[in-house]
Amino acid sequence: MCHCYGNFSTGIDSESFQTCLSKGGGFHFPSCHILSICGFRILFDVPLDLSALTIFSPIPNDFDNLDEENCGCLESDKHRTLETTTLNARNLVYAEPCYKTVKNLHLWNASFIDVVLISSPMGMLGLPYLTRMKGFSAKIYVTEATAKLGKLMMEDLVSSHMEYKRFYGDKESVCPQGMKFEELDQLPPTLKEIALGKDGEDLGGWMPLYSAVDVNDCLKKVQTLKYLEETCYNGTLIIKAVSSGAEIGACNWAINSPKGDIAFITSSIFLSGHAMDFDYHALKGNDLILYSDFTFMHAMDDLDSGFNSAPVTDSIRSLASADISEERDKLAFVCSCAVDSVKNGGSVLIPIDRLGLILQLLEEISTALDYSNMKVPIYFISSVAKELLAFTNVIPEWLCTERQEKLFSGEPSFAHAELIKQKKLHVFPAIYSPELLMNWQEPCVVFCPNWSLRLGPVVHLLQRWCIDRNSLLVLENGIDAQLALSPYKPMEMKVLQCSFFSGISLNKVQPLLKILQPKIVAFPEDLRQISFQESTPFSILHYSENETLAIPNLKSSELEIPMELATQFHFKKLKQEHINVTRVKGELLVSNGKHQLISETKQADQLKCRPVLCWGSPSTDTLLAALSERGISGTVEGDTVDLEGENVSVVHVHEPNRACIKIGVAITVVTTADEDLAGRISDAIYSVLDNA
Repeated sequence: MCHCYGNFSTGIDSESFQTCLSKGGGFHFPSCHILSICGFRILFDVPLDLSALTIFSPIPNDFDNLDEENCGCLESDKHRTLETTTLNARNLVYAEPCYKTVKNLHLWNASFIDVVLISSPMGMLGLPYLTRMKGFSAKIYVTEATAKLGKLMMEDLVSSHMEYKRFYGDKESVCPQGMKFEELDQLPPTLKEIALGKDGEDLGGWMPLYSAVDVNDCLKKVQTLKYLEETCYNGTLIIKAVSSGAEIGACNWAINSPKGDIAFITSSIFLSGHAMDFDYHALKGNDLILYSDFTFMHAMDDLDSGFNSAPVTDSIRSLASADISEERDKLAFVCSCAVDSVKNGGSVLIPIDRLGLILQLLEEISTALDYSNMKVPIYFISSVAKELLAFTNVIPEWLCTERQEKLFSGEPSFAHAELIKQKKLHVFPAIYSPELLMNWQEPCVVFCPNWSLRLGPVVHLLQRWCIDRNSLLVLENGIDAQLALSPYKPMEMKVLQCSFFSGISLNKVQPLLKILQPKIVAFPEDLRQISFQESTPFSILHYSENETLAIPNLKSSELEIPMELATQFHFKKLKQEHINVTRVKGELLVSNGKHQLISETKQADQLKCRPVLCWGSPSTDTLLAALSERGISGTVEGDTVDLEGENVSVVHVHEPNRACIKIGVAITVVTTADEDLAGRISDAIYSVLDNA
């Protein structure tokens, strides 16, 4: 509750803004946005760019005797087609790794962020950096499944990093050796661009990894949600998570506010083989769609096909039918390659971080090996492997319909539980586990998440098998394979780099939007080259990285006022003839996004004071004269830009005490530690404004 004296409309009608802090790099490095609406700042996702770890060297087998022969120049290998380069392993950074965060997020004052929305486990990996910042008090919303998977991924990352740290030693340094600008500036162009960015300004985004304590503290500040569960923030924003289909627990976001209804769409898959399907019902009819699926950046062939090659349909299932078939074909191809390698006496290494892909590949590869009558052990090696697999047996509400039906019919949702019972799948926390060493057999199939090829068990296994031409390494797209494999040269191992679905194909965006029927769509600038149909029923905005986009008013703000108050209005015409103002007294009730003005029950004589109602913006010359009349001296600094992108004039007061006056279009702010001086400055401001 609060007393309202006629300035309520300023809060409701404040403009909305969107800033893309980072376009990211597909599923593993989701984009990061800040949306300002109704005076609240909402941050979408806090990821880490783990692909940037490729500039570091993994722990070598023989660090002291590393020679040029083992670090020879990269060359094409007959099993794959990769661009050659003069880069060699000696150019990598030999130091404890730092981690690349969203480069411009650290420039924002953490106390200004009101809400954080996490869309996927990958979008959660940088959250501990934010939650430990001074002044951070934002509300963090994430689905229950994403919170659990994100926790396990962060714990595994900390565990893998500790192994690396034990090798290089425990150094008390904010910026480890090799991560200083002077050294990075001497790196080859490929590594330098990753480390410093194209503009050379990314160094501030590199951070030492957080600790296990930071992870636990972070999770204590998280509020978990189920799909479609509504939560209300500050009585104004109604927020709910909507299944995106990209991963177990991954979601898009729907936000209802007095300023309009907004949908945030990130990496999504219409029909999934493991996670709950894309839910488009909750995204229909929104005033604004903020489209943030940047997966197309890694599939530029879609740009030529445009938006119109997909059939016009009112069914999401029709749009997704071809994708499901193609995805199954990819999984089958990976399995056939794995079986061929095992038949030839080689082993298979699969460093994939996506839980859904791991579960499906476990099933497919096991079935393919049984069909070939081959008894080959499958290992899953990770510090959180046991807990990760156990978690997947208790999450039916986060799974696709097919998986749910299997569970309800008495079958396990996934095959890994039965594989463990049959001793076909073996789960171990580390490569050096005594039980693993006793059980180890080759050839074998090994799952060990860390697709950067720099941390964890994958490093040791690659060093073991890199010269075995019968062995197979399965990689996901989204990483520079040439750079990632450079420390393991000469490389005889076969490499299969796959592009699994993690986003909406470009040619299906326009049919999707026809189903969703928004009023406005905000697209990345990269999509400007794509032409929409002339009959498109929605307006199109384009945003660029690190530029603020002003969002037009989505709908008029409404304030419910009872008749007994409305009949008491006495309007006064301002100098601008089209504007009338009146004084209103009552209690403002804000609940579930609705605003109501309730009659004040107390009598007017009970009020100790009656605030002065002012309008307009004081000119600096007039204000300086009014201050001088009151014995206050000051100077004008000039125009500057505030955090909302608006021009403000600044007046610095020097006598009789220090103060600062910021004059904006809609508000004037006085800052001083002297209460008496603050009152005199306020009197001066009132004297130069129209008031009632």
